[in-house]
Amino acid sequence: MADERILVVDDEPGVRVALENILGDEGFQVVSADSGEEGLRVFDEQPFDAVLLDVWLPGIDGLETLQKLRERRDDAEVVMISGHGTIETAVRATKLGAFDFVEKPLSLEKTLLVLRNALRQRRLERRNRQLLDQLARDTKIIGRSAVAEQLRKQIAVASSTTASVLVSGEPGSGRETVARRIHASGENADGPFVDLPCAALDANGATEALYGSAAQRGRLDLAGGGTLFLDEIDALDSAVQRRLAGDLGRRPPIRLIASTMPGRAAIEAPLSNLLDVIRIEVPPLRERREDLPLFIERFMRDLAREYGVMPKRWAPDCLAALKSHDWPGNARQLRNLIERLLLFVPGETVQLSDLPETMGGARPPAEDLYREFATLDDGMRAFERYYIGRMLAEESSDRTAAARRLGLTPEQMESRLKSL
Repeated sequence: MADERILVVDDEPGVRVALENILGDEGFQVVSADSGEEGLRVFDEQPFDAVLLDVWLPGIDGLETLQKLRERRDDAEVVMISGHGTIETAVRATKLGAFDFVEKPLSLEKTLLVLRNALRQRRLERRNRQLLDQLARDTKIIGRSAVAEQLRKQIAVASSTTASVLVSGEPGSGRETVARRIHASGENADGPFVDLPCAALDANGATEALYGSAAQRGRLDLAGGGTLFLDEIDALDSAVQRRLAGDLGRRPPIRLIASTMPGRAAIEAPLSNLLDVIRIEVPPLRERREDLPLFIERFMRDLAREYGVMPKRWAPDCLAALKSHDWPGNARQLRNLIERLLLFVPGETVQLSDLPETMGGARPPAEDLYREFATLDDGMRAFERYYIGRMLAEESSDRTAAARRLGLTPEQMESRLKSL
């Protein structure tokens, strides 16, 4: 990637110049230093994605420099270079955290290959950390109320076993969040989490989704060694329920978690017998009103991070209206509203008038777009910001993937993001 920064630390001017030229031609930003001390100073002043570090240096040598780099807990990859390489030196460098080891005289082609592999490894590790961080945020149970604490205790009990779990709660209350938290904290956390929205499928569709077809594998195969989450399982066709109950014991181990809505018809036996082990009731948002400020703060902060914008502030009367609302759609309804307000309210502060009329707002809902913007250009820019933001969110902030789906080049994507 053209914006990746490389630090070259080598005491030979010819090596530094050669690497500066070849790496610069490849689109990298290159900074060089002639000693370990100078390299550490430069490294502390600006970020780098990778370091090409000579082993034999005046003053502190390359291995000591590498150790000091790693003490800084930076994630830059380090490739060691040396004209006097030995197996012992390579082993020590690897133990200290070096990605690879190349010998002088340098083959520029090999050096480029090793460097690109190091950068690819760094991107993968950062992406993995981002996904783990996102998972932790997405499955965190928000709230300090007694109700929230009780829910966390129930999840902890369920996570300590491999038993099946039935999660009951209203739509939008966080049933899937609970299921994902149980999976992420359980013994099969390294396995896949596979979900199936039962209410959206008829008998044939559910059968194909569970058991697969000639074109694709079924959810039961995909969930092997992990968790199968059947959302609104009581909506699943009764014949499919009975078949599923008989088949679960004959497949690779699967942790079964299912959800249902309060007051729905009973789940068919013998599937109900499998699920009648651990039951968790997810309370609606109106029963944990004291946690509302935490939900509001969390959703605004996370959504602003997703879209790459500054969080908005709340006018006191607007915040009071949010806290007093009953939220029949629960946390999902609250999050969706905050997302619309973040993207469509033009100022830095959300006013009471920005809320829907059902919550005390004086203006029409945000969906009535022609009333929301003074000019067509304002409306088009707001929609573009919303559309690109949603695409980035779906692609977990991967700009290259989002640009591909939008039909843009990476350069066009960056230009639009800057203009917005």
